[in-house]
Amino acid sequence: MIEYLTLAFVLILSIVGHNSTVVYAAVIVLILKVAAQVTGQPQILEWMGSHGLNLGIIILTAAVLVPIADGTVTIHTIIDSFKSQIGIVALIAGLLAAMAGGVGVPLMQSNPNVIPALIVGTMAGVFFFKGIAVGPLIAAGFTYFVMAVIEHFK
Repeated sequence: MIEYLTLAFVLILSIVGHNSTVVYAAVIVLILKVAAQVTGQPQILEWMGSHGLNLGIIILTAAVLVPIADGTVTIHTIIDSFKSQIGIVALIAGLLAAMAGGVGVPLMQSNPNVIPALIVGTMAGVFFFKGIAVGPLIAAGFTYFVMAVIEHFK
């Protein structure tokens, strides 16, 4: 029962905070939770938990590739982007974000107790700073990097 209340709380906060992305996500998870309980098939919810991240990354990556498909971004504009300061910074930021995500997943798998803090931090960023809820994976990676630095200097 507490799961429903927590999801409802997230849903209400996201409605009040005008964050449609989190509204949709909370509704989807609530529907999956109800469906799992009604049908007695918890694998419905488990599937989303184990495959949802990959599915989301695939959809996000596909959306990012659309400008290439529609001709907005060409090989020439890609090459030109590396000739500007913002393009070089974006390249480095993309590299660091990918590295953070790459170590973030194993961190969440090996330390599931970090997940609630990542969720709360991401939700706070969404609600109070008009962020987008792509943060938990990269936040886990940054957590990994910070903890590695702290561990190094102990």
